[in-house]
Amino acid sequence: MNTLRWLIPFLAITLFINAPNCAAQTARAKPAPDTARVDREYALESTMLGYFAPNGARNPTLKANKGDRVRITVTNGETMTHDIVLEKLGIKSKTLQEKGSKTSITFKADKNDTYFCSVPGHRAAGMVGNVEIVEGVISNETIAGQLPMKNGQPVNLGFETGSLTDWTATGDAFTSPLVSQDPSPVHEKDMIIGFEGKHFLSSGGTANYKLTGTLTSVPFTVTQPFAAFKVSGGALQDTRVELVQVGTNKVIYTVTGQGRATLQPVVVDLQPYQRQEIFIRIIDNETGISQIPYIPNDKWAHINFDDFRFYPTRPNFPNELKREDIIILPPLDPVLNAGLSGVEAAKAMTLPKGFTITLAAAEPDVVRPICFTTDARGRLWVVEGHTYPVPAPEGQGRDRILIFEDTNGDGTLDKRKVFMEGLNLVSGMEVGMGGVWLGAAPYLLFIPADFRNDKPLGPPQKLLDGWGTDDTHETLNSLRWGPDGWLYGTHGVFTHSNVGKPGVPASERTKLNAGVWRYHPSTKQFELFAEGTSNPWGLDFNDYGHAFITACVIPHMYHMIQGGRYQRQAGNHFNPYTYDDIKTHADHRHWVGERGPHAGNFRSALAGGGHAHAGAMIYLGNSWPQEYRNDIFMNNINGAKLNQDHPVREGSGYTVTHKPDFLAMNDSWSQWLNMKYDASGSVWAIDWYDKNQCHSSNPDVHNKTMGRIFKITHENDKWVQVDLTKASDKELVNYQLHPNEWYVRQARTILQERGPNKKVHKALKEMLAKNPDATRKLRALWALHVTQGLTEKELTALLSDESEYVRSWAIQLLAEDKTVSPETLKRLVELAQNDRSALVRLYLTSAMQRIDPAQRWDVLDALVQKVENKDDHNLPLMLWYAAEPLAAIDMKRALALAQKSKMPKHLPYTIQRVAAIGTDEAKKLLRELNERVGKLEHSHQNHEIQMVLAKALNE
Repeated sequence: MNTLRWLIPFLAITLFINAPNCAAQTARAKPAPDTARVDREYALESTMLGYFAPNGARNPTLKANKGDRVRITVTNGETMTHDIVLEKLGIKSKTLQEKGSKTSITFKADKNDTYFCSVPGHRAAGMVGNVEIVEGVISNETIAGQLPMKNGQPVNLGFETGSLTDWTATGDAFTSPLVSQDPSPVHEKDMIIGFEGKHFLSSGGTANYKLTGTLTSVPFTVTQPFAAFKVSGGALQDTRVELVQVGTNKVIYTVTGQGRATLQPVVVDLQPYQRQEIFIRIIDNETGISQIPYIPNDKWAHINFDDFRFYPTRPNFPNELKREDIIILPPLDPVLNAGLSGVEAAKAMTLPKGFTITLAAAEPDVVRPICFTTDARGRLWVVEGHTYPVPAPEGQGRDRILIFEDTNGDGTLDKRKVFMEGLNLVSGMEVGMGGVWLGAAPYLLFIPADFRNDKPLGPPQKLLDGWGTDDTHETLNSLRWGPDGWLYGTHGVFTHSNVGKPGVPASERTKLNAGVWRYHPSTKQFELFAEGTSNPWGLDFNDYGHAFITACVIPHMYHMIQGGRYQRQAGNHFNPYTYDDIKTHADHRHWVGERGPHAGNFRSALAGGGHAHAGAMIYLGNSWPQEYRNDIFMNNINGAKLNQDHPVREGSGYTVTHKPDFLAMNDSWSQWLNMKYDASGSVWAIDWYDKNQCHSSNPDVHNKTMGRIFKITHENDKWVQVDLTKASDKELVNYQLHPNEWYVRQARTILQERGPNKKVHKALKEMLAKNPDATRKLRALWALHVTQGLTEKELTALLSDESEYVRSWAIQLLAEDKTVSPETLKRLVELAQNDRSALVRLYLTSAMQRIDPAQRWDVLDALVQKVENKDDHNLPLMLWYAAEPLAAIDMKRALALAQKSKMPKHLPYTIQRVAAIGTDEAKKLLRELNERVGKLEHSHQNHEIQMVLAKALNE
């Protein structure tokens, strides 16, 4: 299932500043003793939130006198990859991966420098700080503050009285809030609070975090221009300290903790409020109670406070907590229900006006529905995933395929039969082309079927093997017929596959671990269509045959382009010369905050619900209002919502925006895995109903007895009974004009199975030639292609069609067999030179990746010089992927092409690629290029090229 890796801790931990002259150890692959003295030692602990100190300082400035020998030791604070690098000195530590592992760097302090984490994205996320060279004694002393006074007595704002004198409490969080020990008895043992004096105040620590309440001080007069107090605890909207103006009740300052235990001072400028009365309000309205059984309660749902004082001038604290360093999360989303019956679950959901939802089937009639599809008779084929999450020994699988039917249109699946049992770890299914197609790692299976009697015609056939089972919720899934007649599917990043026909050697196999793949049912070809993303568990095509997937953890939405390489959650692209990849096509995300996708779970209702997605349906039915057509729907697992995103054409592809969420399940156990529309325009959804939303390899974590199927209907929907298998060829051709895409796809697959037919071809060619609608032309084109009704000459003629969509698809189909004739190549060059459509240029770039590199030069020469391509979301990188292999066949010509290119990274990447060849000839060409660039007029661009060349030549 498309669910997630949650339990990465996001709480940052400590940096220790020790006394000088300590023994040191430098960071090397094999650390060796370092007997040289250390004048100043820092020990940082790192997380994605930054490098932290025990006094709470985030990315602290590390000070040293010039000439000091400094050692920085880093302890990894989480199970993620981190290191530390000094930018100017170029010193890099070894890479840390396990929580608690350590590394260090030692250097002579000579000039100011920057330290950062070199793991891609980590510096941008905030893992960066400064090393500062200072003169004189390095001291952390600050000026003394004064307690506010009231009626001639100091106000009890440091709690040194051991009581709550001058404070009023509500709720139960502050019934016994004063603590006098460190470590505190209400916190975990390794949490150092770092308070001064005898007491500090906590609204519950980590022991009593479920308590809530408010503590309010007496009013007092602002007598000095600045104030400071210490705070720690949850970086949560409902755990905070407020300074409030008396009379107006205006909050003049508010701050939270930053998700750490150690108290840190915050400084408040009170100059506008001098001689006015204020009071302090400490609020803890966060219980931290997780609504998900396997997610621990948030023990940071509390606030610690101490020592409010006035200052005559602004005090400077080395560990001052600045509000810009705090990433505050909103309150927990309310989830109204959990563990409902199927009927109650349907009643609890909220939909837009005009829509209704009904329970179509539930346990025990359906249990653990993991994937489904519809057939040409409008029936639902559903896989029950009883084997998940642990593959059974060969022949001992427990999965089965059920066939459901609504015989009277009341929304209830009243007819049910078993098609096959004893299957193993099935994760994807499609029907058509003579049988049932199953993704069941380590196999892609085909079951020949008698669809009249709904019986298998034999045992499952192993078409492909080598599919990995490393992570069994990231196996091959989301099987779906593409418009080109291929069977498409997706695959997750943490499962590693090496796919081929059974028995073939590694040289004939395809490696994949994230992306979209496809398999042709007739030619038996298998290939990777596009690679990257994370754990996609949803794939669909829009009216123009463009593929979209939904993903998890990283940004969620991608327009998948043939040959594209996309942002990855983990790991590297198989081609080491990729250098960069295409990022999300969404202009938004469905989680909140900057603490990573997991931190926003159950707090992201307004943004869509969270980062975990399952299913993808682009609605192309004909009965829902037009505003829904071509929008993509996906289940937000954490948010229990059906998200609705809207793709908008921009440049060569799309920008995807967020529309209001279509449906709220209002049930934390709801786990819809996919949705599909039917012949009436209604939508079916399967629900793997389970209190555990996250994948676990422990089968006992998952519910084994529940499952539901729901049906969403608009008031315009009219139930129909269909059986397209009985339709004539002429009727199937006419279905290509149907406003409901369900008919189009089912009819096309049947035509493909029936094979070439001259009458069919004649009718489709007339439709292609005469229909004014580009989408109808495309349908005719695709149907002609799958029935082998087009010649190369006819496809080449379509390169002149007035529709950019038709021209684009003609390009893709011409390059389908990974070769083009000289005449076709000439026409592609002309298109590259003259076509004004960015979409056409994108398809040309994809096509170039499929043909022999030696044939690509002229097309790429034209495309890389199109200045209008340089800021496109897809084209610069797609052009690089097509051009990269050229360096291996002619380095000099590849460099010349790159120098003409208007693409922003083409020349730097080509320099890197030539340098990687590493021959004497490669070095000679780079030196000659360096000399030429050095003679050019000085510019930022030329300076950048010289830097790349210098690095390449030095390596």
